[in-house]
Amino acid sequence: MFSAVFWVLAFWFIVNLVWTIARLNNRMMSRTFAWINVVAVVIGFWTFYAASNGGGGIAPWFRLMNWTNIVLAIFQFYNGYRPHQYSKKWWIIE
Repeated sequence: MFSAVFWVLAFWFIVNLVWTIARLNNRMMSRTFAWINVVAVVIGFWTFYAASNGGGGIAPWFRLMNWTNIVLAIFQFYNGYRPHQYSKKWWIIE
């Protein structure tokens, strides 16, 4: 179970990271992916700490992936909920 959840979360992390880099300006999808990422982090930590055997050799990678997912979710929340930037630039004097 531990290994299967790890590989599912690893696949999700790669898809999420590639999408975040490719579609940086899509705020609605950034919000959606951030909330999905929160669910993935909760499942990841729940699985990690509920595993009775400690996870073996992939335990450090599991922990690293969970914490990088948290950082990615924070970035996505910031990107999705930041205030709109106006088209008028502050350095252009009319």
